[in-house]
Amino acid sequence: MRLGLALGYWGRRPDPRHLELARHAEQLGYHSVWTAESWGSDAFTPLTWIAARTRRIRLGTAVAQMAARTPTATAMHALTLDHLSGGRLLLGLGLSGPQVVEGWYGRPFPASPLTATREYVDVVRQVLHRQGPVVLNGRFHQHPYQGPDGTGLGKPLRSITHPLRRGLPPVLLGAEGPKNVAQTTRIADGWLPLYWSPTRAAALYGNALAAAPAGFMVAPMVRAQVCADVAEGLLPVKAMLAFYVGGMGHASRNFHAELMARMGFEEAARRIRELFAEGRRAEAVTAVPDAFADEISLVGPRERIAERLESWRRGPVTDLLVVTPDRGTLRALAEVNG
Repeated sequence: MRLGLALGYWGRRPDPRHLELARHAEQLGYHSVWTAESWGSDAFTPLTWIAARTRRIRLGTAVAQMAARTPTATAMHALTLDHLSGGRLLLGLGLSGPQVVEGWYGRPFPASPLTATREYVDVVRQVLHRQGPVVLNGRFHQHPYQGPDGTGLGKPLRSITHPLRRGLPPVLLGAEGPKNVAQTTRIADGWLPLYWSPTRAAALYGNALAAAPAGFMVAPMVRAQVCADVAEGLLPVKAMLAFYVGGMGHASRNFHAELMARMGFEEAARRIRELFAEGRRAEAVTAVPDAFADEISLVGPRERIAERLESWRRGPVTDLLVVTPDRGTLRALAEVNG
């Protein structure tokens, strides 16, 4: 099981620790470093900055939001950064949810997310493979555009830039629902799971992953912290869960809350959403069960983390993307992972 460093997206301003954390992870032998985007900083620019100041570590987006760019624009980013980094890019994509797609990007959330994702990946792969002009007459993506408001002058085009490597940048997808995960194993090179629980993975995803091809990447994020007090170490995990389960999405549609419910914590997810909606955010954090926060994270003394890490290693996880600002935790995980 390889280790990656997940830096996420910026808050109010750039985190001055990110570059040094990435360089430290590379020195420790981490396989990859990952950036993200929500409705502020983008995923590709910080990754390019890191690429210029590292030599070996792979560079992943977890995730670049599909609504932020046309699939051809995303493929252009991928081709460009893969060249500039010497072939180190891992392209992670995600659809996001209606709140972000419609509220931030000003675009309709697709009525059929599976179809929209499949078409998007199809176009990206056509660009990256460069075997011919990009052509797709899809429900959500048309190349050339054939809508009634078009000129009719669009021409199928092939990328001017050739791919750097024969293997091309691997495409990974952030997927949550059972059908989406199953499709991911068919159309992508890897999966970026959310809230991975080693004890529940087989029941939730076993059938879908059984059909995955050889070499398929399974790369969940895990918040990690070496500390003496487990309860205290879980507080950032609970704060994160309260925000995403309680605040990300509409009352009628919240993918994070739906996933938490599928994992056996439906009543807790409902209560967190209620408290968050009432502005009682501190109580929403408290309402996150310690058991749920603990099973999707690696928190506590080094010996406890080493013991719990074994359950992650025994499953289908190929890459563990570590979320931590602590250099000591990065080193400890590198050492106990062998």
